[in-house]
Amino acid sequence: MARSALTGTRIRERRLLIGMKQAELARQLGISPAYLNLIEHNRRRVGAAVLSACATALGVDSAALEEGAESRLFENLREAAAAARTDAGASEPELARIEEFVGRFPGWAGLVAAQQERTDALERAVEALNDRMAHDPHLSAALHEVVSAVTSVRSTAAILAESEEMEPDWRRRFHENVFADSVRLSDAAAALVAYLDSSQESETGLSSPQEEVEAWLARNGYHLAAQERSNPVSAEAMISGVPELASGGARKLALSYIDLYRRDASAMPLERFLKALGAVGADPAELARRFAVPLDAVFRRLATLPEGQGPVVGLVVCDGSGALTFRKPAPGFPLPRHGAACPLWPLYDALVRPVTPIRAEVEIAGRVAQRFATYAYGQRWHPGGFDGPPVMRASMLILSAPEERKGPLRLAGPSCRICPRQNCDARREPSLLTEAE
Repeated sequence: MARSALTGTRIRERRLLIGMKQAELARQLGISPAYLNLIEHNRRRVGAAVLSACATALGVDSAALEEGAESRLFENLREAAAAARTDAGASEPELARIEEFVGRFPGWAGLVAAQQERTDALERAVEALNDRMAHDPHLSAALHEVVSAVTSVRSTAAILAESEEMEPDWRRRFHENVFADSVRLSDAAAALVAYLDSSQESETGLSSPQEEVEAWLARNGYHLAAQERSNPVSAEAMISGVPELASGGARKLALSYIDLYRRDASAMPLERFLKALGAVGADPAELARRFAVPLDAVFRRLATLPEGQGPVVGLVVCDGSGALTFRKPAPGFPLPRHGAACPLWPLYDALVRPVTPIRAEVEIAGRVAQRFATYAYGQRWHPGGFDGPPVMRASMLILSAPEERKGPLRLAGPSCRICPRQNCDARREPSLLTEAE
């Protein structure tokens, strides 16, 4: 049974929700109530004209009746089933009857799907917090300031408590020190809380110019429609008054990004690129050949397509030191904010093998293992000319892997400390999950 077979159920639910009689809807559609009853019980297919008229009568978009929320619902239910199969002693879910389950028990299906989505969100939060706690220099500095202030207050208070006889002038000085250190401690604690609160507002968490730019791009879906026109909006006008770009450094980075985006859009016009994408699929090498552009330019173009007009992809860029200079996360593929992680192996392979295209399939460990196809490419460029040192840069495109594997599979996890893979030759430190067992 195809998912579209549930269109009738959605029509009936919407009709009942607004309190419309079946006979009234049938009259507006120009069909008999008996035929509408068959449609609502998924016993007759709905033609395009009837579906459009039905959507108008019910006050919804046709897509809401044709597709509904089932796309995400089915995806979450399948993930829950896959997770259940990995648990010892769990019964095998009947995947072939998943649509029957949704049709007969929509409430239970929604509950299971919501629990699965909540579990996925918590796992992503744990990965992000683990990376932040281990590598975030801003957090480390803030905690150091708090500890330093606490130590200073404690030392001064100990002197006051242990010195029974002290000259009034010295006692006044120590009291002033305690007060000043208390203010310092209060300010440091307030700054730390404000930083953690801002970090929870979005995946990017504002704390540096680069992250401000990423937050701005995330809000725009990484697609800058104003730069796709034949007469694009000026970069200065695009960033004027943007709340995410609060610092001068962020605005400078944003101007550089817009300039690069415009050059990519000029070399690969959106309409022609989407047409080529439909013809050859998300094949970076073939797209680069068709448009006579470098591979990393194709990576960027794929990552900035309008939502729904291309594959869901992630993109990460690093410089020669391995520091990440751009991050567009892909669902289910952990990208560290600071430091390194084994999902980035193809990216770092591209650094040591410049101008060599690298394709690798990566399986991310978790309750439900997920496979991704990664394409990485590194190159040297010479901003200082012949006399300047070469600068290395590598990019990695991340897509969902096809059903059939095309090469060797690399096993990876979010980070060693929270990776469930026990037998890993590349492990740097014991896993918290292993220690808890």
